[in-house]
Amino acid sequence: MRAKPSSSYGSDTEPGSANRTFLIGGHLLNAPKPVPGLYLVATPIGNLGDITLRALETLAGVDIIACEDTRITRRLIERYAISAELKPYHEHNAAMARPKILERLAQGASIALVSDAGTPLISDPGFKLVREVSASGHAVIAVPGPSSVLTALSVAALPTDRFYFEGFLPARQVSRRTRLAELARIDATLVMFESGNRVQETLADLAEIMAGRDAAICRELTKLHEDIKRAPIAELARTAATLETRGEFVLVVGPPRKDADVMTQHDLDDLLRSSLARESVKDSVAHAVELSGRPRREVYARALELAKEVRGDDGED
Repeated sequence: MRAKPSSSYGSDTEPGSANRTFLIGGHLLNAPKPVPGLYLVATPIGNLGDITLRALETLAGVDIIACEDTRITRRLIERYAISAELKPYHEHNAAMARPKILERLAQGASIALVSDAGTPLISDPGFKLVREVSASGHAVIAVPGPSSVLTALSVAALPTDRFYFEGFLPARQVSRRTRLAELARIDATLVMFESGNRVQETLADLAEIMAGRDAAICRELTKLHEDIKRAPIAELARTAATLETRGEFVLVVGPPRKDADVMTQHDLDDLLRSSLARESVKDSVAHAVELSGRPRREVYARALELAKEVRGDDGED
C-alpha cells in the first residue's frame, strides 16, 4: 500500500533545493539546476548501480522529486548523497498534488517524477500529470533508463521484433482467462506482470489457452536472486508447483508459431477436457473454436465425445 502523507509543494526555499550535489565513486559532483520543466527520470528496477549519470545529475539538480513512495526513493538518493526534497505523488493523492506541481512549474521550478522502480508511467499513475503539464505549456523531458519490460524481453530469448505489453492481468480467474483468450490472437511476443501469489494459476491458464508457445519466467530482475526460466509454456506450468513465488515476476510469451494456425488434435483434446471440467459444452466449444482454428462442427462433435469421458453425461448442455 502506498504511503499517504499530506504534501505541499512549497517554494524554492525548501531544504535541499540549494545543495545540488551527488556522490559517485567517492567523488562529490555538482549538479546544475535543470531548465524548468517536468523530468521523467527512470530509476533502477533492483540493482541501484543501474542508475545513469544523467539521472543522478537531474535528481540532484531539480527542486523537487515527486515519487510514489518517499521511503523507496530515499534509499536511492541516500546511496548517492542527494539531498533533494521528496514529495509523494501516487494514486491516492494525485488529484490534490497535480495542481500544486503545476503551480510550482509556473513559478519556474524543475521537478523530477520517478516511479518506485523503472521508467515512469509504465504501470504507475503519472499519465494524467504528464498530460496536464504538457497541456499547460510546460516542458516534459524524458531521462531514459531501466525498464523491467525491456529487460525481460532482452533475456527471454524470444522474438522482439513485435511485442505487446499487457501489464497486470485481472486477478479473478474468469476475467483473466477471458483476457488471455483475447491476447492469444495477437501475433506478437506478450509481456505481462504478475504477482507471486497468482503466478502459478496464471501459468496454468497460459498453458491451456496458449498451448505450444515458448515462454520465459523472469523473477527479481537485476536483483540478488534474479532467476530466468525458459521453456515451452506447458513445461513451465507443469513445474510451477516448485517455483519460488517470492518477488516480482515478468512473464514473456512468444508469438504463435507460423505452423500453428490449426491446433493439433492432441492439444484440442487437452483444451476441451480442461474447459469441460468447468464449463458447459456450449461455452467450451465456443472457447475451443476461437483458439483452435478448427471448424465448429468438428469441435462440437469432439466435445460431445469428451463430455462423456470427463463428466459421464451426454454433454447436451
